[in-house]
Amino acid sequence: MTNRVRKAVFPVAGLGTRFLPATKASPKEMMPVVDKPLIQYAVEEAIAAGVTDMIFVTGRTKRAIEDHFDKAYELESELALRNKTEMLSFVQNMLPKQLNCIYIRQPEALGLGHAILCARPVVGDEPFAVLLADDLLDGRPPVMKQMAGVYDYYHCSIIGVLDVPRSETGSYGIVRASPVAEHLERIEAIMEKPAPEQAPSTLGVVGRYILTPSIFRHLERVTPGSGGEIQLTDGIASMLREEQVLAYRYRGIRYDCGSKLGYLRATVELGRRHPEVGDDFTDYLKNLTLPEQT
Repeated sequence: MTNRVRKAVFPVAGLGTRFLPATKASPKEMMPVVDKPLIQYAVEEAIAAGVTDMIFVTGRTKRAIEDHFDKAYELESELALRNKTEMLSFVQNMLPKQLNCIYIRQPEALGLGHAILCARPVVGDEPFAVLLADDLLDGRPPVMKQMAGVYDYYHCSIIGVLDVPRSETGSYGIVRASPVAEHLERIEAIMEKPAPEQAPSTLGVVGRYILTPSIFRHLERVTPGSGGEIQLTDGIASMLREEQVLAYRYRGIRYDCGSKLGYLRATVELGRRHPEVGDDFTDYLKNLTLPEQT
């Protein structure tokens, strides 16, 4: 087993029902924040961590993701004809040349754990990252790079976490953990979406993981829940019985782009810092007055 994280799994087969009708024919992962789709933010974060193999677990209606990361012959020809060299260079160099994009179809949406199991033939016997594009994490350095550094030292599974309001524990996987080092805790237990009165803490799991390949064996043992879904949380709970799993309090800001409000917050905050329109957009927001309701 290699000790370097060079593969990342992107589970992108979900339906995105919270953003209907926008996601009726287009993947939620292709929704843009300013001028880049959510999936590209996640891929760029993985690249910053040294990942070279991007494994997309897709479903029906997800062809746009494949097209986005593919070569666009017609677009490049049109840009060349119009002498738009700067834009052409951007399109041609959007991703490093040595990057491998691999697509695996998840035949049914049977949970995050099942999506990860679908990637097993490509991941093999290696540690790998998992990034959920719904969670746009803005960190310096990028959050997955932070986590890869932790993995390089401890060589065990690492899970990204943050403190959440107790009233919201029912929306997260929640861990009970004890301190190991600054920003780092050893996970003792993990529960999927516990009610506030049952939650062992307020430390919630976000969509960033580095997992050792033993997770596949544990996911195969998981008893499917409602709708036949296999939950990653259950696989991690099983893993805890045999090996160390650490919770990492990442440095950065999380935008929950699986919700409309989180998506709007990401658009505003990243729009304000955009090198092309940031200053003008910030001025616009400062002078914005809403019309009176009639």
